[in-house]
Amino acid sequence: MSQQEETTVTVELPDGSTLDVPSGTTVEGVAYEIGPGLGSDTAAGILDGELVAKEAEVYDGAAIEIVTPSADEYLQVLRHSAAHVFAQALQRLHPDAKLTIGPSTDEGFYYDVTGVDLDEDDLEAIEDEAHDIIAEDLPIEQAKIDREDAVERYADNEYKLDILETEAAGSDPVSFYEQGEFYDLCQGPHVDSTGEIGGFALLEISASYWRGEEDNDTLTRVYGTAFPTEDELEKFLEQRRKAQERDHRKIGQEMDLFSIDETTGPGLPLYEPNGKTVLNELSEYVASLNREAGYDEVETPHVFRTELWKKSGHYENYVDDMFLLEVNDEEYGLKPMNCPGHATIFDQKSWSYRDLPIRYFEDGKVYRREQRGELSGLSRTWAFTIDDGHLFVRPDQIEAEVLSIMGIILDILDAFDLEYTVQLATRPEKSVGSDEIWEKAESQLQAVLDGEDVDYVVEEGDGAFYGPKIDFAFEDALGRNWDGPTVQLDFNMPERFDLTYTGEDNDDHRPVMIHRALYGSYERFFMVLIEHFDGRFPLWLAPEQVRVLPLNEDVFDYAHEVADALDDEGFRVSVATGDDTLQRKIRAGHDDNLPYMLIVGPDEREAGTVSVRDRKERTRNDVDRDAFYDHLRAERAEKRLEPDFLDE
Repeated sequence: MSQQEETTVTVELPDGSTLDVPSGTTVEGVAYEIGPGLGSDTAAGILDGELVAKEAEVYDGAAIEIVTPSADEYLQVLRHSAAHVFAQALQRLHPDAKLTIGPSTDEGFYYDVTGVDLDEDDLEAIEDEAHDIIAEDLPIEQAKIDREDAVERYADNEYKLDILETEAAGSDPVSFYEQGEFYDLCQGPHVDSTGEIGGFALLEISASYWRGEEDNDTLTRVYGTAFPTEDELEKFLEQRRKAQERDHRKIGQEMDLFSIDETTGPGLPLYEPNGKTVLNELSEYVASLNREAGYDEVETPHVFRTELWKKSGHYENYVDDMFLLEVNDEEYGLKPMNCPGHATIFDQKSWSYRDLPIRYFEDGKVYRREQRGELSGLSRTWAFTIDDGHLFVRPDQIEAEVLSIMGIILDILDAFDLEYTVQLATRPEKSVGSDEIWEKAESQLQAVLDGEDVDYVVEEGDGAFYGPKIDFAFEDALGRNWDGPTVQLDFNMPERFDLTYTGEDNDDHRPVMIHRALYGSYERFFMVLIEHFDGRFPLWLAPEQVRVLPLNEDVFDYAHEVADALDDEGFRVSVATGDDTLQRKIRAGHDDNLPYMLIVGPDEREAGTVSVRDRKERTRNDVDRDAFYDHLRAERAEKRLEPDFLDE
């Protein structure tokens, strides 16, 4: 018996037990060792947390899970195969199309291609061809190709050659997957045949950049999705249609909230009067909470010398995401964050331990050079405003201040009835500060979360470069997650800025800096609210709160009297004095998502009353004006989520 035949490796099974198998055994082979039924059902495997093809060889000490069609990961495998089906269909119809990469995603898959001019009208024909490929039930098989032959196959595809030189560097032979006449450079995993794809649809087209870098070639990205059954696909498409109706970009345009114009620049939102009204209300609300919590308002410029960013550590860790400019032979940068400015303000005077905590807040506009392909409505922009706050505290004050901040955040989320998830984000690979400082900061935040019995998950490596953080995340109408409020503990910036306070012992001590945002950014929070409320904002936020609808010209004077009284109370009110019929005025009010409409005619003028109609299409006649005004004041002050006068 040879040495190779005697060599075995040990793998750990999900139940904690171990299994010895011959060296060179594949994931599928391990499954057959466990049982023939599991072996025949194997679609892929997970080795030490990484999804791999069932053809992948196991190694000594690996923790292994077998992926079958009942596993959550199976959908990822199926969708990866669906990406290949799309690519095959594309090349059948457009042989000159060049393929680049086509991974699975949370919603389906995408494939980046070039060499072909595609638009939305082309998707139907490609989708039809893909359905034919699925019906052909083509086996999907891995093939190992000599590197030299692989390079020859892709002699005219610089993108695949790039992959061979990077991700597949050193591999010989190289992994391909083949189905019928189609082949693709790929590590897998894939399902056994195209016929396993029960539901397949192409969704949309967008532009992308090779490797995600703006300086690289522009590609065409085709998005699609796939499911094991047609019924699952139809449910997904229906949910997607409903979600698109709530998309903040669509509602924002319909309600004249914001626009993003290519002439003024991508990722640079322009807020129209309606949108600015909502933002002002949000700003006033959070400013009142800040003042109640003992914060002082400050303001910092939009641009600083890059010496400040070098001092703070942003230049070395964030320069690729900054907008830089030259002024009189000096380099300046639009601020990507507000914290260095706040640290500089703190450093302008001497502080005693009795003065701390010092709390600053600012609605600070910041600028970050995101990849153009990642810009999307208000969710990801180049210019946005953070409701920023920075606290300078003694070490013994950390827990109380973090608890106070979290209390305010939770009150805000409750006020808007928002669903959220909480993450503790730990040290990223690119960071500053010692291991000891990071371990201390992470343990303190974790202690606060545990002490408050907050349900959270740990996001390894997702912290800021200067410290760990607690993040609150929202889900948008399309099911994507976005960061919102945050609390970040920072032992590094006080060190870099040499910030001190005089302790009880009359010696200098280093404060701890806490970064926090109660909304996150106004843009992203606005996006969440637009979709959460479907444009039907609560009374206190609504751009227009009340519209008076006169029955005819004879009561215009009374309509204006009613409106003026509301205007005097600070309500946003208008009078519909156009020539439309009352029914058209009512329909327009509903289309504009108004909380309330007041209908006035000769009877109301004579009685000094109004007829109240809300956006739930309920009406009450002969309403005493003062009683309605009292209710409006209470509804606004209490920030009720729905117009509820007609609930009474």
